[in-house]
Amino acid sequence: MRMTKPWIFDSILKAAGLMAVGAILTAGPARADWVPAFKGNDTGGIIAYSLAQTTDARQLAVDHCASYGKVVKFLAVDAQYGGYLSFSCRWVPYGSAQHPLRTLY
Repeated sequence: MRMTKPWIFDSILKAAGLMAVGAILTAGPARADWVPAFKGNDTGGIIAYSLAQTTDARQLAVDHCASYGKVVKFLAVDAQYGGYLSFSCRWVPYGSAQHPLRTLY
């Protein structure tokens, strides 16, 4: 009876394992490129252009900045698919005795 070399079985098992891991990694969806339509903090934020076409983007930005006690200043618009409106939240200008208003509908 002839015996087969044991290292052949090890290499076959390693190759099968690598193929299984590769199949699992390629079958799962990659969500690395997902970005929310509205994102911001106390210094400003961005609004997706697609959301800006369907809602009042100006009011979204005003309400967001007013929640921090600041006023909005729009910076740029990238008017294309996948583009964004960017804005910054600034402190109330000097000489203004009024606080920013937050409107609720």
